[in-house]
Amino acid sequence: MKGLVIALQFLTRLPMPRVHADEQDFARSMRWFPAAGLVIGALLAAAAMIGLLADDWTAALCVLLMWVWITGGLHLDGLSDLADARGAGHKDRTRFLAVMADPHVGSFGVVAIVLQLLAKLVLLHGIVETGPLMALICIPFAARIGPLVWTLWLPPLHTGLGARFTTGIAPRHVILWAALLGASALAYPPLLAGPALILLWGWWLKRHVGGVSGDCHGAGIELVETGLLAALLLARHL
Repeated sequence: MKGLVIALQFLTRLPMPRVHADEQDFARSMRWFPAAGLVIGALLAAAAMIGLLADDWTAALCVLLMWVWITGGLHLDGLSDLADARGAGHKDRTRFLAVMADPHVGSFGVVAIVLQLLAKLVLLHGIVETGPLMALICIPFAARIGPLVWTLWLPPLHTGLGARFTTGIAPRHVILWAALLGASALAYPPLLAGPALILLWGWWLKRHVGGVSGDCHGAGIELVETGLLAALLLARHL
């Protein structure tokens, strides 16, 4: 359970007990990212039910606010950094890496964050309106299987945060969580879009970026979550 505590400390703003952890403990905590996603998802579903005491749009806004608060905007920051880097340095790898490492947010990053939040809000409204709300529990879980796959598949871009995880996971961890995702898909078949979205993002990173970093993980989590929301809503209308 130490790994789960570390994962929750890293991925959320939830109060957690203090634990002593070395670099290897931190690397192994990635195995628990999907479990942290289940915790996040449970709180999203609770926020939706509370918001529904008012109306559908209030419920959607409550879920979005909870999503941003509980993650501390961590993954949105990664999406913003990657958007800035692609916008300013898509033809120059040195420039790309320099912009990625810059903590300031540029115009491409602002646009990416705004579009991502708007997309989630609109899709959440559709899901709150048509259901099922319990599927929200599974979306952050499914998206957080992605970093395990991308870490095993792609080389690290630099010796930063993302590179630390390479020693902490193995294919069996992906298989375990993928099996649980498959079981969840028995109740919510649109979750089967998760593996396709994860592989698509990995392919895009390999082709256009050449590797993976902490920002790439964060951006991927955000985009897979939005893709799963869209898949869930689309399935309700087919």
